[in-house]
Amino acid sequence: MDKFQEKKIAIVCDWIKDWWWAEIVLEQLLEIFPKADIYSSVFFQEDNPLFKDRIVKTSFIQRVPFLNKSHKLALFLRPYAFESFDLSDYDIVITSTSAESKWVITKPDCLQICYCHTSTRYFWSHYHEYLNMMEFWKLNFLWKFFMPKIVHKLRTWDFCASARPDYFIANSINTQKRIKKYYARESHVIYPCLDIENIDFLEEKEDFYLYVWRCIPYKKFDLIVEAFNKNWKKIKIVTNTDNKLYRDLKSISKENIEWILTNDITYINKLHSKAKAFIFPPEEDFGLVPIAAQASGTPVIAFWKWWALETVIDDKTWVYFSEQNIDSLNGAIERFENIKFDYKYIREHSKKFDKKVFKKELLNFIEEKLDN
Repeated sequence: MDKFQEKKIAIVCDWIKDWWWAEIVLEQLLEIFPKADIYSSVFFQEDNPLFKDRIVKTSFIQRVPFLNKSHKLALFLRPYAFESFDLSDYDIVITSTSAESKWVITKPDCLQICYCHTSTRYFWSHYHEYLNMMEFWKLNFLWKFFMPKIVHKLRTWDFCASARPDYFIANSINTQKRIKKYYARESHVIYPCLDIENIDFLEEKEDFYLYVWRCIPYKKFDLIVEAFNKNWKKIKIVTNTDNKLYRDLKSISKENIEWILTNDITYINKLHSKAKAFIFPPEEDFGLVPIAAQASGTPVIAFWKWWALETVIDDKTWVYFSEQNIDSLNGAIERFENIKFDYKYIREHSKKFDKKVFKKELLNFIEEKLDN
């Protein structure tokens, strides 16, 4: 750490709004660099003690009513917002991004590192999916009309911006492949991690399944509801998102499905430790929530895609389903109920994703690049 004492460091994020699983990387960056300044398109975490006595600088979007609360509507403004930041005084700039914060411009002698959670999904890998699922409800037709007309320009800008970081760090092998494909850049993989030692571990499991995430379309809450409406098994679905999708799905859920609206990570970790299995149906870049489940000794039932292949072991920490449909998911649940899992083994497996590992690997990477 001595090399960083005299360095002026900035951490740049796409947005800082809710505090949920995706913000764990930011939390750990703040622990590693306690004197770093923070830049973000918007900031709505004034009561979060992590930001006490920290300098947080926001863009002009912060002052635009309505748009400042909707990162989807503001996506057309964020490129301008991040390019407007003056980072000329910094020696090291670290962007933590799945969207546009990598668009910042730094001086030639500044070390700029992009910790990339994914290439910008709505421009590249998931463009067509986003086009059909944006949560503008009655205004969705405007999105579908305008986005195809401008997405080529946005992709061009995003590709040009991807040349600005000196180095890319990918959060998974899956993301590494996307960085190579869409940005033609090499990257180094450092997995995001959790404070494993402080996650509850129980060997006595209760008779319910669990799913936790933001209630947005690509997280496949609809598949969970449809599958458990059919199989009648008990599940607790936890989200921090009270939106139309949440209310619609809750209204059609049968009594075996319990919805819990909370943002309390401590309470959620207790549910992880008690659940018989964690259900995970989306296609993710990397999933920290299933890591939290495994840290609790809880097996995972997950869609066989990308991230899952990097974080689990067949029939020892998880059971998979190969298609995102009711029959495939319920078939995996039936297989799961005929397997005896070693909960202590699952817990031990999760320790490779402890935050001490993340911090050590990240610091070693940055120190190496400073010496180049």
